[in-house]
Amino acid sequence: MPKTVDNDLPITDCCPGFGSVAKYIAVSTREASFDVASMAKTSTKVFVLEVMGRHAGWIAAAGGLASSPDCEIPIVILFPEVTFDKEKFLAKVDRYVKEYGYCSVVVSEGVKGGDGNFLFDQGLRDAFGHAQLGGVAPVVANIIKDGLGLKYHWGVADYLQRAARHVASKTDVEQAYAMGKAAVEYALAGHNSVMPTIVRESSAPYKWSVGMAQLSSVANVEKMMPADFITEDGFGISPACREYLAPLIEGEDYPPYKNGLPDYVRLKNVAVAKKLGEFKL
Repeated sequence: MPKTVDNDLPITDCCPGFGSVAKYIAVSTREASFDVASMAKTSTKVFVLEVMGRHAGWIAAAGGLASSPDCEIPIVILFPEVTFDKEKFLAKVDRYVKEYGYCSVVVSEGVKGGDGNFLFDQGLRDAFGHAQLGGVAPVVANIIKDGLGLKYHWGVADYLQRAARHVASKTDVEQAYAMGKAAVEYALAGHNSVMPTIVRESSAPYKWSVGMAQLSSVANVEKMMPADFITEDGFGISPACREYLAPLIEGEDYPPYKNGLPDYVRLKNVAVAKKLGEFKL
């Protein structure tokens, strides 16, 4: 089954889980922006939100949905696909603050500087040798403080963005169940080394179906944001990106509540005995 909320798997139109993460980030960006706007005249003028995305900026892009024609919000997005340019960034933030009185910044954890290094790298590595990221929000916030002298607040979505079932996208929930069902059916039918996929048939109206991809075409391939999904200045999402993202966050699918809290089914997580010996290279 496809698994990565970063939405960076090829072939499938989107990954199950991504739609709900995107909805959470879009909602959070809009709500935080309203909060900043309410105090901007006398206090905080910039809010920086750090989101997941090591190499692909799909989750950061979702922050752009917070602004719409009927609810315009000044948002600057920092994508991993776009090299961070401090002077251009500060100029964009400065222009927004002067025009609107405030500004929100959505930054992907994997943003890189002109030297090719992550803007924030703790120097730690995971089991796959990947840099352990996290902490780019305060770096960006301090760049704003040092460059523009503006008061700021920053936050890190971290686990909250992928655990927020209470604000899940109905589209995403339906697709997630469909992917699980298809995976079982494919296995029972004798298929091997395949992945069920989401096939977009149309965007307006939004229609999708279940497909199949060979794992050999999926493994070790990352789906980045297409160039035409990012605005020319590198700080926002294009109409094409909005058309892609918008259907994925549609609809609400609230869980049952008990005593004011979501009443989730909890897995027992009972481990089964291992059948394979220790793996050695």
